[in-house]
Amino acid sequence: MSTGKTERLQGPEGIMRAAEILRRGGTVAFPTETVYGLGANAIDATAVAKIFAAKERPGWDPVIVHVCDREMGDRVAEVSKSAERLMEVFWPGPLTLLLPRKAVVPDTVTAGRPLVGVRMPRHELALALIREAGIPVAAPSANRFGRTSPTTAVHVLGDLEGRIDAVLDGGPTEVGVESTVIGPAEDGPHWVMYRPGGVSKEALEAALGTGEVEMFRPADSSRTPESLPSPGVGIRHYAPRARLVLVQAEGLDVAVERVAEGGARAGVMLPDGYVVSSASAIYPWGAWSDGETLARRLFAGLRELDEAGVEVIVCPVPEMSGIGEAIRDRLRKAAREK
Repeated sequence: MSTGKTERLQGPEGIMRAAEILRRGGTVAFPTETVYGLGANAIDATAVAKIFAAKERPGWDPVIVHVCDREMGDRVAEVSKSAERLMEVFWPGPLTLLLPRKAVVPDTVTAGRPLVGVRMPRHELALALIREAGIPVAAPSANRFGRTSPTTAVHVLGDLEGRIDAVLDGGPTEVGVESTVIGPAEDGPHWVMYRPGGVSKEALEAALGTGEVEMFRPADSSRTPESLPSPGVGIRHYAPRARLVLVQAEGLDVAVERVAEGGARAGVMLPDGYVVSSASAIYPWGAWSDGETLARRLFAGLRELDEAGVEVIVCPVPEMSGIGEAIRDRLRKAAREK
């Protein structure tokens, strides 16, 4: 783990410097279209260990490997025909595929499991960085473990300043929630969605043309696992410092009043057209029917309300399909008690 000042890099020279840091075994946070990731050389176990140290991430939680092209993907994983089809349709983009790992991938990346998560991001800066580095890059979200994911370089530095070597600043991210993660089912030819994200279940089923994509259901959430089957399936994730309370949109004002009457400072993730009267801080979230905007602004809003010093964040839960499923997943995990 770095103990000095974290470099803030930009532009072509920043890409070259960030690539150099990755090649020599350092850590670099960088933007993807989803959130900022904390990257290290995916085929160097010592480098990957620095990610876990900086984030204080437990070793049982695997990380995703980012590649810049199909050839690099073939260096780390075996690709089935159905996986090939999904790559053709959704790469580059916010889709992570769990595939049989090759021997070059260390156990630290997969938490000792036989499958490795692989993704080709859509963000030009991410692709340029990986291409310049010439190595696959392991990268979970660039935040302290379990906390709200970062969608700007400022968010990254708020969590990891002095703990990582550099952050490559590419401005705010586009999607705002992490990639969809799917993997092959153990008992058949179909696929399992471990984490909803920027690619919807319906879009995956249409691309595969072979039936339903199942949703992952953990067998036992009451104990710490030896290892998780996929990134992003931890029970409590994405959490702000404030306690998060989820409500139906119609009951938003009443819920805020109850929090205020109890003596706590209430922050609100407030959709357009809704009114609350007792909030200490408000984050204008966006149009209630616009799932893409709500997803893009979700983590930024939770962080802003945290910075405002509220003790409770009241947040309505969107009901739309598609990206709405990803928003609900993040909110439910963020609201779980430790």
